Amino acid sequence: QVQLVESGGGLVQTGGSLRLSCAASGGIFSGYNMAWFRRAPGKERELVAAVSRSGLSTHYKDSVRGRFAISRENTKSTVDLEMNDLKPEGTAVYYCADKSSPWYISEEYEDWGQGTQVTVSS
Repeated sequence: QVQLVESGGGLVQTGGSLRLSCAASGGIFSGYNMAWFRRAPGKERELVAAVSRSGLSTHYKDSVRGRFAISRENTKSTVDLEMNDLKPEGTAVYYCADKSSPWYISEEYEDWGQGTQVTVSS
């Protein structure tokens, strides 16, 4: 089982930036497709961004495309989410997760981090 630990959350003003990082241990990181999810207060968890095992293929939720960037460093077993031009609706707990299949395959994610809080003030 892979252990995932997120960091980098915090309080930021509208229009600001944050960089989230997720460190993985306990598995072969390059064998997993990685993703960032978020759960806003009173809402369901949603997929924000995903990256393939190689890092060459990415996917974004429509509302964040062009503002967020997901990247991974397999030699360090980390996956990051650069978030720019943040909006109040970006306030949520952000989680990283992994699975063996690509994001577009309807299979459950296998491992989850504990989450990191992002708060965007208006």
